[in-house]
Amino acid sequence: RWLAPQRPGAPTLARPVVAPDGAKADIRILDTRERLPWAGHSARHAMGEIYAEIARRRMTLVFVNTRAQAEMTFQELWRVNEADLPIALHHGSLDATRRRRVEAAMARGELRAVVCTSTLDLGIDWGDVDLVVNVGAPKGSSRLLQRVGRANHRLDEPSQALLAPANRFETLECLAAVEAATAGEQDTPKPRAGAIDALAQHLFGRAVAGPFDAAQFEAEVRSAAPYADMPPDRFARCLDYVATGGYALRAYERHARMRKGADGLWRLSDPRLAQLYRLNVGTIVESEMLTVRLAPKPTRAGAASGGAARRGGRALGRIEEYFLETLAPGDSFAFAGEVLRLNAIVEDEALVSRTTSDAPKAPSYAGGKFPLSTWLAKRVRALIADPAHWTALPPQTAEWLDMQRRVSSLPRPDGLLVETFPRGARHYLAAYPFEGRLAHQSLGMLLTRRLERLGARPLGFVCNDYSITVWGLDDMGRLDLAGLFGQDMLGDDLEEWLAESALLKRTFRVCAQIALLVERRHTGREKTGRQMTVSTDLIYDVLRAHDPGHVLLEAAREDALGGLLDLERLADLLARAKGRIEHRRLDRVSPLAVPGLLEIGKESVQGEARDAILAEAARELVREAGG
Repeated sequence: RWLAPQRPGAPTLARPVVAPDGAKADIRILDTRERLPWAGHSARHAMGEIYAEIARRRMTLVFVNTRAQAEMTFQELWRVNEADLPIALHHGSLDATRRRRVEAAMARGELRAVVCTSTLDLGIDWGDVDLVVNVGAPKGSSRLLQRVGRANHRLDEPSQALLAPANRFETLECLAAVEAATAGEQDTPKPRAGAIDALAQHLFGRAVAGPFDAAQFEAEVRSAAPYADMPPDRFARCLDYVATGGYALRAYERHARMRKGADGLWRLSDPRLAQLYRLNVGTIVESEMLTVRLAPKPTRAGAASGGAARRGGRALGRIEEYFLETLAPGDSFAFAGEVLRLNAIVEDEALVSRTTSDAPKAPSYAGGKFPLSTWLAKRVRALIADPAHWTALPPQTAEWLDMQRRVSSLPRPDGLLVETFPRGARHYLAAYPFEGRLAHQSLGMLLTRRLERLGARPLGFVCNDYSITVWGLDDMGRLDLAGLFGQDMLGDDLEEWLAESALLKRTFRVCAQIALLVERRHTGREKTGRQMTVSTDLIYDVLRAHDPGHVLLEAAREDALGGLLDLERLADLLARAKGRIEHRRLDRVSPLAVPGLLEIGKESVQGEARDAILAEAARELVREAGG
């Protein structure tokens, strides 16, 4: 009964925006004619309307947030492209030659639209781009202005933009982004303190450049803003690490990379280390990538002999290995604007051939995560809590919020709404912090630990940028929610979780490569990703056991807490909830909770509830067998 009927509509809700630099833009939020989904990220419902906008324009940039979205959006636009308009695809995993061809075709005015990621956020200054479409929420006012600014580089003519939210939550975020841009608010992240691993690499590079005085170099490092307030002993600890490897590794000659001479200056212990540095310098650590290469469909004999590898054709681009390992030979996936069949994975190449499929998989990438910005989180909470403001929203979204108000309650800007309800044989707890996926992911890990300790028998959780949902075997509404969401969660619970999880080890792998503790490239050879993982994991275990205060373990912890866990926003969330939790006990799922239940990426909990389910399943099997 909650489904809104289809009704006539059009791209409406135009907002004039003046950027901080004085540039003007007209930004519209799509009021779709179709039913706006409650969940999902494909925006498939809007493709016909986006295509109609493309057909009316000379040149349109269709921005998406991830490479997987780019592939899906391109396929959907071609599906409705009855006029065979020239539409191209552009993202960072495509082969550089293909990207340059698309850019050249844009410059010549041969394309009507390009589906792209942030690879085209900058540097597009052709006046023929007269519309920017953003599929999904822009995730921040700065990103929105950057993308809108790609359109209409002509004197006294405002940029034209259309936002096409993929679901109803994203409609709220789109409006919040437009209003933040109108108010001139920038959502640039707070400056981060200088990273330990980057400092260690910089010290190594300074030694490569020639002998140096440690005190003078420390003063130079501290003159840079990120390192101005670093702890007093940090430079000395990094210097010791680069010179010896640290307490647990100083016995190994390969880690002795610098020495102090009689003149008091530090220099390389072996000139050959300069070549090692030059081969491995850099702070971007990519996931293991495989080249996607066109090849003929293999015969049975050819596939068995590996002959297909020798007949590989041109490269289409690169995809992360972990996605390709989820496919079996014969599976299809969308990439480079085509539907491809996986023939085989041979060494560092995925050999593919063109095929047809109604449901190809879309490549997923570890980098495809965009947490909701702090500015937008505050604005979204304020927007939901103010029904008078809903007139600026598409009617379908306003109706959805009104249903939530009648069925349950609306989240308050200065508090935390928590709902509990049964569904099937499970009990659910849904909370609405609006603090972004990373903070919610961390909250879910810590909440389920507490629930397990309280005997609530949790089974799993799922989160998105707006909410978190936990489910289990017992009614969680009977618990003390103030204690459950207590700020002490970031004490012992956090430490215990970090000690048990593989998060720190995974972060250490990156820090170890940046700090050049392990080198991927050597003259004439290169280690595989698996070899790098084995090396860094072994060193991690040694350091945890024998040198727990090692500077790179500290670096891994800081990176995990700040980046992967978003600890600062999680702390703000718990502080905001203290004494201001509104609990609604419901007899069924609420409208705001539905998107969470439909979210992909559910995390399971291995605990008492899982054991109880397995025990009951075993007893059922025994009963069926007549035992």
